[in-house]
Amino acid sequence: MFSGIISALGNVKNITYNDIYSVDIEITKINLEDFEKSDNLIKIGCSIACSGVCLTLTEKNDNVLTFDISKETMNKTNLSDWKIGSLVNLERALRVGDEIGGHFVTGHVDTVLELQNIIEEDGSKILFIKLNKEISPYVASKGSITIEGVSLTVNDVMNDYFNVNIIPFTWDNTNLRDIKVNDFVNVEIDLLSRYLVNYQKRKDN
Repeated sequence: MFSGIISALGNVKNITYNDIYSVDIEITKINLEDFEKSDNLIKIGCSIACSGVCLTLTEKNDNVLTFDISKETMNKTNLSDWKIGSLVNLERALRVGDEIGGHFVTGHVDTVLELQNIIEEDGSKILFIKLNKEISPYVASKGSITIEGVSLTVNDVMNDYFNVNIIPFTWDNTNLRDIKVNDFVNVEIDLLSRYLVNYQKRKDN
């Protein structure tokens, strides 16, 4: 379980395939002190959200983290678009007693959606993201959503898109600053929304 508050940034250093995909991510910037490279926080086998995708740490060499990625994960997320040098949002799993600054995030990406437009308004960036029928019922104005592992609040929802506001700090300290129009982003819907919509569907049936 995560909270959508990005702990660190990393760059893809290497991608290999030998029955399973393996990626090396070099930590390049620490956003939160609790992501320091200490053995009591980052251990082999622990879960780390990488741009919103929960992955298991298989190797650790100083500031380079290695993860194995299944074909299913590659097919269901934008990790197949990663290249050497791609910027990755990193968040370690929550511990009991941690502050939840965003909202509950599982690291299980529901879909990838296309970024349609970026505009600047009052110093912040507004991202316009295309909606699909799969998650449209789960996206509500002022509700929570996770984009690339970042906990965000939905501004407005229209028939075929929604938008979110990115404050300067979030823009500067996540990979959202590198995403371009027509790129696809990892999206996870809010847990509460998922349960409420599914409950209503069962009730109506």
